Amino acid sequence: MAGALPDGEPVPDDGSLPDEATHEVGKNGFAVYVHVPFCASRCGYCDFNTYTASELGGGASRDEYAGTVLSELALAARVIEPGPVDTVFVGGGTPTLLSTDDLGRILDGIDRTWGLAPGAEVTTEANPESVDPAYLRRLRRAGFTRISLGMQSTAPNVLRVLDRKHTAGRAPQAAIEAREAGFEHVNLDLIYGTPGESADDFAGSLRAVVDAGVDHVSAYALIVEDGTRMAGRMRRGELPFPEDDVAADRYLAAEAALTEAGFEWYEVSNWARGDDARCRHNMLYWTGADWWGLGPGAHSHVGGVRWWNVKHPSAYARRLAAGTSPGQGRELLGDDDRHMEDVMLRVRLREGIPLSRVDATGAARALADGLLEPGPYQDGRLVLTLRGRLLADAVIRDVL
Repeated sequence: MAGALPDGEPVPDDGSLPDEATHEVGKNGFAVYVHVPFCASRCGYCDFNTYTASELGGGASRDEYAGTVLSELALAARVIEPGPVDTVFVGGGTPTLLSTDDLGRILDGIDRTWGLAPGAEVTTEANPESVDPAYLRRLRRAGFTRISLGMQSTAPNVLRVLDRKHTAGRAPQAAIEAREAGFEHVNLDLIYGTPGESADDFAGSLRAVVDAGVDHVSAYALIVEDGTRMAGRMRRGELPFPEDDVAADRYLAAEAALTEAGFEWYEVSNWARGDDARCRHNMLYWTGADWWGLGPGAHSHVGGVRWWNVKHPSAYARRLAAGTSPGQGRELLGDDDRHMEDVMLRVRLREGIPLSRVDATGAARALADGLLEPGPYQDGRLVLTLRGRLLADAVIRDVL
């Protein structure tokens, strides 16, 4: 048996799952996530499971990574038969540090193993400086339909605080190049509330997003995670901590600018130009679908069983080379756990959640406080107002 995390049971060496978890796999949709843990440099705010060349150590190779992922996929094929894959999302790290041939090999392997559904959404994340027009054209030919670019800001001072390496104008230009390469959908990520960011800085970033012609925007408040370089700088007094009031002002600015430009919010931190531009992969996460996560540290969920792989790429590669599951631990979600997670995710969606799924007293209180839309409430659904979106976590606590 593989080792387990303190809060999880061991994962069998063959990665097998209980029969009750697999008998309806894919009934509500099936997704594949592929984690690529490589980065050229580490951003000061990042606590993701990523590694620069100097941090990898022995036993892990970027050149051999696609083959290692395909080994896990072969193991997965013996565990579940979910039917066609609705979405694939390659995240990181910086997936576009891999060659387009390697990314294409992984996508082909998923298609051969389980089959891609007609019109499947296939996304990769990318740092703006890691792609150029030729790379983007090859990526599109390999079968990728959607790209998500880490922009964060167009203000040079903000990029310096975040330790981002691209220049201020590179992300919008990369988005334009992606559309010219034939990508159906292009997303730009923003981070707001960085120390030193002014209202004008953020307004400039929003204008750049709109002018780039993308059809999807994700915008997140800066979260300072323990153990990051940025957290250390804040503890030493080199940077001020983010302010909640500033983050709220930035969110309102994003809502106003993006709505005026023809975007609609569909999840608290995500806006799209119409339903077709929504990230279907994330929607599967948020609505309780099954997915298999490939790669070191990747999490998976099938039929109420959630498991996670060993984090370091070397340990991940060693286990697969030995023919054993890279899973480190897993847990069986009970009915209460699944209900809690369903509420936590669906409350954040534009469609909201049926009132029958939440605490009636808490919902009535949120309505009285102006946090819920009255019309949908009368029709039996909980849907956040704009103010409710600012206080979404509080609403979720109340209605649980």
